[in-house]
Amino acid sequence: MNFILFDDERFHHFLPLTHSRPVAELRCGIFTMREKWHQIFGAPIHYITQAYLQDKFPRVLAQDNICINAALFPDKAITESILSLKKGECLISENQLLAARLSFEEAADFELQTIMLNCKQVHYLPQVTMLKALWDIFSYNDQAIRDDYERITRGRKSQQVSATNTILGDQLFVEEGAKMECAIINTTTGPVYIGKNAEIMEGSVVRGPFAMGENAVLKIGTKIYGATTLGEGCKVGGEVNNSVFIANSNKAHDGFVGNAVIGEWCNLGADTNNSNLKNNYEEVKLWSEYKKSFVKTGLQFCGLVMGDHSKCGINTMFNTGTVVGFSCNIYGAGFPRNFIPSFSWGSANGFMEYQLNKAIDTASRVFSRRQIPITPAEAKIFEAIYNNTQQQRNYV
Repeated sequence: MNFILFDDERFHHFLPLTHSRPVAELRCGIFTMREKWHQIFGAPIHYITQAYLQDKFPRVLAQDNICINAALFPDKAITESILSLKKGECLISENQLLAARLSFEEAADFELQTIMLNCKQVHYLPQVTMLKALWDIFSYNDQAIRDDYERITRGRKSQQVSATNTILGDQLFVEEGAKMECAIINTTTGPVYIGKNAEIMEGSVVRGPFAMGENAVLKIGTKIYGATTLGEGCKVGGEVNNSVFIANSNKAHDGFVGNAVIGEWCNLGADTNNSNLKNNYEEVKLWSEYKKSFVKTGLQFCGLVMGDHSKCGINTMFNTGTVVGFSCNIYGAGFPRNFIPSFSWGSANGFMEYQLNKAIDTASRVFSRRQIPITPAEAKIFEAIYNNTQQQRNYV
């Protein structure tokens, strides 16, 4: 059996994070959507996504393929229903395609409406949980951490922790090689998962639910409020509340980030802060690249969304509900605009275009610090995003 996660129209609702990844690689909870399904099936998971992303995230087909909506959270009931599908059947919930079992030819010509018309529809009646909007990533993170924690720790034993730490509750799981000294961990509010070779430095205070991936680091004196996730390779200090760092991003110094999603290879300068509550306590609106307008979130607390490879200088201030695109460089005093298009360079006083070759050169330097080469597929993604977002860079 071959398993594939496919993007539907909501791929566009997760821009700027999906400029550089399929929905399957969004993180919510401890793991990405792909990693969740991989743990259940114990098999490689492939992708159906945008053409410019397929070199990095390949579509691998077989004679028998189960294609699953990448935004769908797994549970026992939905998994059983998906695995019970016969060839030529598709699983539908409220006119949404959840999954389909397809031949090589059908998967090669994957098209949502065609599948729903040509496949025998099996209607799934129980309620499903799916990512639908950018803010769902941090809004759903509490329950997602709890579900992932139960799945990954079932039948396993945590590593012992040093007696220098203060542990409240009994929902702490520490993977092999993780280091933690003189920290306060409160798991009475939710589980805490510490990944392989991660480190919590002395003086850090953590309230669950909280998860940190492999090689992630909490710097000295960090304050974490749940539900927060640090993907692999992230380094975080200061104060963080209900936020998701997808992977390999740094917020290594003091400053506040709350109700936020930070992409990969981002760097937040010392004393960077984002507002997550409007002074008048009104509902927060967030810029939608897809709709080219601000959309209602239904949330009173909503902070910062930052696309991959974006950076900001020391003392940067982000207003409530700010969206930063891919490969931006932000600095200077004052609050910059609450939508910063991809490949922008500047401050509250104005922006200019960040040239493509310079952006790729910077990414290459960042990668080299971790002994990672920048591949032709990666450079191709940079070029595609640059071209796809050209019209957004109207700085008047």
